[in-house]
Amino acid sequence: MRIDNNTSPGPAPARASAPASVSAAQAPQRRWLRFRHAGKTGFGVLHGNTVHEWQGDMFGQCTPTGAILTVAEIELLTPTQPTKVIALWNNFKALGEKLQLAVPAEPLYLVKTPNSYLAPGGTIQPPISGGKVVFEGELGIVIGKTATAVTESDALNHVFGYTCANDVTVADILNRDASFAQWVRAKGFDTFCPMGPVVATGLDPATLTITTLLDGQIRQHYPVSDMRFSVAQLVSLISMDMTLYPGDVILCGTSIGVGSMKPGSRIEVDITGIGRLSNPYGSTAPT
Repeated sequence: MRIDNNTSPGPAPARASAPASVSAAQAPQRRWLRFRHAGKTGFGVLHGNTVHEWQGDMFGQCTPTGAILTVAEIELLTPTQPTKVIALWNNFKALGEKLQLAVPAEPLYLVKTPNSYLAPGGTIQPPISGGKVVFEGELGIVIGKTATAVTESDALNHVFGYTCANDVTVADILNRDASFAQWVRAKGFDTFCPMGPVVATGLDPATLTITTLLDGQIRQHYPVSDMRFSVAQLVSLISMDMTLYPGDVILCGTSIGVGSMKPGSRIEVDITGIGRLSNPYGSTAPT
């Protein structure tokens, strides 16, 4: 299973994690993941093709156990267990300009439901009701400290790190009913929110570039710096509406290049410094 994109996380640390008050940009550069091994669930830090297991609270105090596993030995899980995943609309200038959308005065977002969460390598299931299913490669902001009505200047202190995500959508459901845009339904089908493979800390998101590949061919390649609302603005403004908890994820929205998936295809979202999220699209709907 490939979860790396040839970036190096540096040597595995051997001390307690940074306090939750340390922002994602200030934290050490590590790549955290959750896994299942020998019937038990754990978490640790990715180091090349090995995982150094840790114990405690990923978002608080934790220490290495000393156990080292190979990537081949483990089953990857979603990198966190969110109470909610928030997904942005019209947050990238290039796509907004292409679609001739008005510049939003505030973040426009929806909630993706827990049934949609999918681990790296898991199969995206075609919906029973059919329709045009599209991929949307995105950056995910992972919350590390409870955030309620935080200021923009304090917002990054509540961010743990960043992950890759695919905001899968049934495009032709969205505006099927002229009286009601069906955002949650279109994006909330089972398996429609792949995330992972890791949560990377110590990154400056403004320097990142998102690449989405369909069957090995690049379909999206765009900079995070094109966002209308920055990471700090998103965390602050959304926290004014609802409390964000450790492990919650904010999907930052997508840009030009969204396209449909065909049965049997493979979709990969690659962000240097984080890794590559890879999921196949199933050939048949579940029965």
